[in-house]
Amino acid sequence: MQLLNGKEVSAAVRERVRRETAALAEKGVKPGLAVIIVGDDPASQVYVRNKEKACAEVGFYSEKYALPSSTTQQQLNSLVRELNERRDINGILCQLPLPAHLNDKEVIELIDPAKDVDAFHPVNVGRIMIGDYDFLPCTPAGIMELIKSAGIETRGKKAVVVGRSNIVGKPMAMLLLHSDCTVEIAHSKTPNLAETAKTADILVAAVGKPKFITADMVKPGAVVIDVGMNRDENGKLCGDVDFENVAPVCSYITPVPGGVGPMTISMLMQNTLTAAKLQNGIRP
Repeated sequence: MQLLNGKEVSAAVRERVRRETAALAEKGVKPGLAVIIVGDDPASQVYVRNKEKACAEVGFYSEKYALPSSTTQQQLNSLVRELNERRDINGILCQLPLPAHLNDKEVIELIDPAKDVDAFHPVNVGRIMIGDYDFLPCTPAGIMELIKSAGIETRGKKAVVVGRSNIVGKPMAMLLLHSDCTVEIAHSKTPNLAETAKTADILVAAVGKPKFITADMVKPGAVVIDVGMNRDENGKLCGDVDFENVAPVCSYITPVPGGVGPMTISMLMQNTLTAAKLQNGIRP
C-alpha cells in the first residue's frame, strides 16, 4: 500500500503556480483573488485564513470581505457585482455555507463565469459536462492531480464515486469519465452499496460520514480516495474511510489529514492563475 501524499503534490502545484505568477509579473499582470465570508462559522474561517496564506505564498494579490451574519441578500449581491467589474480581481469566491437567510444559488449565478474560480456557476458546470472547460471544481481537480502524480492508470478502469454533491460527487464522476473510466455513482439510496463499492478499481468516498467505507467494501488492490473531513467518537480528525482497516487491502490510499485537503486550496490557486491569464488575453 502506498500513501497518496497531498502535502507533497500540493507543494509541487504551488511551486508551479508561484513560478508562473512571477513570469506573469514581468508582463505587468498580478493575479487577484477576492474571498467573501459571511458570518462566523469556525471551519469557514480556517479555510479563508488558509486561502489568504496560499495567495501570499504564490504571489497573488488578495482581498478578504468578512461580512456580518446580518448581511442582506441585496448587500451581498451588490458586493459581487462590484467585484465582477474590478479589473484587478480575477477570481471571486464566496465561502459556503452561507447563513440560512441567504440564497447561495443566487450568489453563485451572479458571479461572472470568467471569475468563478470555484467552478460552481451553471455555465462552468455545463462546460465540465461536455469536457470543454477553463476551470474545474477544486477538490475533484486536486484528486485528479493526485492520481496523475502517482502514475495511476485510469483508462478502462471501473470507478465508483460514493456521494452525489454538486461540489464533489457529480464533477468527480465527470472527470473520471473524461479520463476513460467506467463510472458508477453510489449514494444513500443505492441498494447493496457495499457490493457496488467493492467493484471499484478507483473508489472515491465523499459522503461526510466518519469511517463509512470499511475494509469489506474495498476490492483488493483498489485505489481509495477519501474526501471526508470528520471527527470520530474521540473527537479525532478522520475521513469517510476506516483508514486503519482499509489501508492493508488497497494499493493506494489518501490519508486524512494530509491527502485531498491540501490539494483543494492549491487547485484554487491554479484556477485563479488561469483566470488571470484568460482575462489578460494569455492562453494557459
